[in-house]
Amino acid sequence: MKKIDKPWGYEELIEKNSSYMFKRLKMKKGHRCSLQYHKKKKETIFVISGKLKVYMGSRVDSLEIKIFNPGDTVTIPPGLIHRMEGIEDTIYLESSTPEIDDVIRIIDDYKRI
Repeated sequence: MKKIDKPWGYEELIEKNSSYMFKRLKMKKGHRCSLQYHKKKKETIFVISGKLKVYMGSRVDSLEIKIFNPGDTVTIPPGLIHRMEGIEDTIYLESSTPEIDDVIRIIDDYKRI
C-alpha cells in the first residue's frame, strides 16, 4: 500500500491495475480537496467514519451540496464538477476507473495547479 500525503489529509493507494483503482482516504476536519472534474475517471465513494460534505454539479455557480455519513455512498461520473470537504475527520473509500492522473482542478485552496 502506497501512502500519498495531501494538504487536506492523505490517500492510501490499495490497488491500481488496468481495470480499476482502490483507495482509502482521510479528509481532515475543515479541509477540502480541489474543486475538480475528470475527463474519463468514474469514482464511487463510501464513507467509513466521520462526516463528509460533497459539492457536485455541472456548473461551478450551481453546485448541489450533500452531507454523507458512515455507510453513505455516491458515484461521480466523468465530467461532473465535485469537491469533498471534511465536516469531521473523515475516512472514506474510493473505487474508480484507473486514470490516476485524470484531475482537472478548477479551484484549489492550496494553490496546486
